[in-house]
Amino acid sequence: MSSSPSSRAGTGAAPDPRYSGPAMLLHWMIAVLIFGLFPLGLYMSELALSPRKIELYAWHKWFGLTVLLLVVLRVLWRIGHRPPPLPASVPRWQALVADALHKLLYLLILAIPLSGWALSSAAGVQVVWWGVLPLPNLLAPDHALARQLAEVHEWLNFTMAALVLAHVGAALKHQFVDRDGVLLRMLPRLSKE
Repeated sequence: MSSSPSSRAGTGAAPDPRYSGPAMLLHWMIAVLIFGLFPLGLYMSELALSPRKIELYAWHKWFGLTVLLLVVLRVLWRIGHRPPPLPASVPRWQALVADALHKLLYLLILAIPLSGWALSSAAGVQVVWWGVLPLPNLLAPDHALARQLAEVHEWLNFTMAALVLAHVGAALKHQFVDRDGVLLRMLPRLSKE
């Protein structure tokens, strides 16, 4: 997901131009879950209280905490595996913006599930991951705090939605306008070279 300005092309031996398989897998698993969780969150929050709404909230929490687990794995993988360098044609300012955007996305992908877990705890509803693993409450029940955390959770989600749109837009620009192969770094090879 991330590339740092210091990992630019032209610094010795030619590195692999693509992310590693585990990095790609984690990236796309997280992306698919986020693309499902955001509209689910919008939909379920508008429903009247019902067994269906409670069921959807449970699924939302389960998948949200799965995102948290996957992003922790992604960060741990990233610590030991540098991303491929950006093409030398990418201006330094774009590399700096990309690096900042990736760091913000990581931060939000960690903060959003944690804020949801804290919200559930403050609302007095223990999270039981996948209906099997009871997770500890992060906070004591406090309904006023739960209302505040609901606003924080929503604000973080809309912020991430804007950043994801910027991320996708930049990837598409690199692919179809710049034609520099930046998007291909996160896609598996479709044929042997």
